[in-house]
Amino acid sequence: MKRFFLLMLIGGLLNTLAAQEMKPEDTEVWEPEPVKVTPGVFTAPPSDAIVLFDGSDLSNWIRPKYTVGATLESIKTMIENQQKTNFEGTDPEWMVKDGAMIVKPGGGAIETKQKFGSVQLHIEFLCPYDPGKESQGYSNSGVFFMGMYELQVLNSYENRTYSNGQAGAMYKQHPPLVNASRPPGEWQMYDVVFNAPQFNRDGSVKTPASITVFHNGVLVQNHTVLEGPTLYIGKSSYVKHADKLPIVLQDHGNKVRFRNIWLREL
Repeated sequence: MKRFFLLMLIGGLLNTLAAQEMKPEDTEVWEPEPVKVTPGVFTAPPSDAIVLFDGSDLSNWIRPKYTVGATLESIKTMIENQQKTNFEGTDPEWMVKDGAMIVKPGGGAIETKQKFGSVQLHIEFLCPYDPGKESQGYSNSGVFFMGMYELQVLNSYENRTYSNGQAGAMYKQHPPLVNASRPPGEWQMYDVVFNAPQFNRDGSVKTPASITVFHNGVLVQNHTVLEGPTLYIGKSSYVKHADKLPIVLQDHGNKVRFRNIWLREL
């Protein structure tokens, strides 16, 4: 048993040292570039759905105290903090207008009051037309399952960036199969099946997380197995966490809009 924990400690130190030597661009994948396809409708929630946002208010959301960071160490710290406190967050600062919630740049992320594991999620988003913006600076946001597994939101219509950072990507892990983005100013949608990871009692991974994503009705992630939580710097690996955690929408400094958000627990 002592040898097991010693090996775990050594492995963690090696991962930390490796991350310290890496730069953000070391995990950007630019080639191949996903082929562009033209998408085709929007959908209302089914009868058994949990409606998270119906266009009226943010009563199902809070501003979280702890959000995902750039490195694996920051993920570990976030999980430890979540376990230490029952802090319920504060009122979100995002605006609700014309049936949509709008990111308030600098206002922080928002997360669901309710916690979830495996889900089917539907969410619609709009990337505003914003001349002069490009790459990761053009309508950047994200949908974080369990607060740490990010499906990227970005204007990827004629806006080149690294492939594993464009719309439909599992950020810094898996590029989308194709680019199904609509032009900025038009509503888009994600339909997602997210399978939460399962852990053994010793913290090892029993079943990794996986995800299937349709972007505007086009398959862009096909039962994709995730390497671990989303990181900005370094390679990911799993850290044991709770069976259910909130869904988080990211504030990345852009006025992205969201509407018609619902899910079904699996």
